[in-house]
Amino acid sequence: MQPKSGNRRRLTSVLRAVIEVAFIVFLFYSNLLMGEFTVANGRGKSLAYALNDILTGKNFLIAMISAVMGYVGFETLRRKL
Repeated sequence: MQPKSGNRRRLTSVLRAVIEVAFIVFLFYSNLLMGEFTVANGRGKSLAYALNDILTGKNFLIAMISAVMGYVGFETLRRKL
């Protein structure tokens, strides 16, 4: 038995949304990590210290909100063009 095409299309849309949001979150955290090493590069500062400094609940909330806003914005542009 093959799945219905409508169900498969919905699954593809959801998977694409998840991938795009995850990519935006990745870009957000990589930008934060680069900022940690360029602005506050002190003696004894390691990768573990920088990750501990940027992986907070507030940063995750900001990343998720901005990722969803970015996804909605790009989807709007994609549908209009």
